[in-house]
Amino acid sequence: MRRAKPAPLQLKSRERQVGWHLTLYLDAREAAGIFRTTVDFRVNRRDLRGESLDPERSKLVADSRACTKMRRFVVAHRLNRLGTLTYAGEGCHDPVVLRRHVGEFFRQLRTVLGGEAFPYLWVPEWHPGGHGLHVHFAVGQYVKRSLIEQAWGRGFVHIKLLGDLPVGSTTVDEARAAAGYLAKYVGKAIDNSHVAGLHRYEVAQGFKLRTEKLFAVTLDELLALATERMGAVPREMSTSDTWASWTGPTAVAMTWAV
Repeated sequence: MRRAKPAPLQLKSRERQVGWHLTLYLDAREAAGIFRTTVDFRVNRRDLRGESLDPERSKLVADSRACTKMRRFVVAHRLNRLGTLTYAGEGCHDPVVLRRHVGEFFRQLRTVLGGEAFPYLWVPEWHPGGHGLHVHFAVGQYVKRSLIEQAWGRGFVHIKLLGDLPVGSTTVDEARAAAGYLAKYVGKAIDNSHVAGLHRYEVAQGFKLRTEKLFAVTLDELLALATERMGAVPREMSTSDTWASWTGPTAVAMTWAV
């Protein structure tokens, strides 16, 4: 008995259509997308398997993804004030204990600020010279130093608003600068912790990113759709043919000023 030939693959959903697929990160004021072809789905799966065979490349990809997700959270919630928490005495040398202490700090800070939840992000770092761990964090509201010291209670604190930006910079610019500062620590946050399963950074629970999907056959059509939805022409736009060491599918990135 002859077997029937398998039916051709049906690309029913818009996500599988050939063309440009863009994700808008509305509050983060940026967008990223790729040009999909019918081949992309199989090629991408092979690429993902291949990443695990090259530890160095796998780490670079993981670092890049972590920094991108971190930046979008920081910008979306306008986290433009940077702070540092350090320990007095011999310090803390246990990444698990550090996370418990920082969790207690933000719960206490929420209490002294009136009890309402607020967005934040923090990254651990090993202090040079073997003096244990400290924490870099970002918030989006003014908080008195005395309240931070009261909530922390384990050593020293520092907090500042980024003020060395060009005239006319917006809170979006300030948050992007803060994200750039924190990104320096994200890549090494886990490398030096020696504890599996810990996140590179932590964020306040309950604060998510608003996203929206766009599809267009041509890049010009995609740009027009994105401009209409975001209410302005992107301040910056680039495609993957100008990105060094890019090996993925044809891609595009856009950012808006406000």
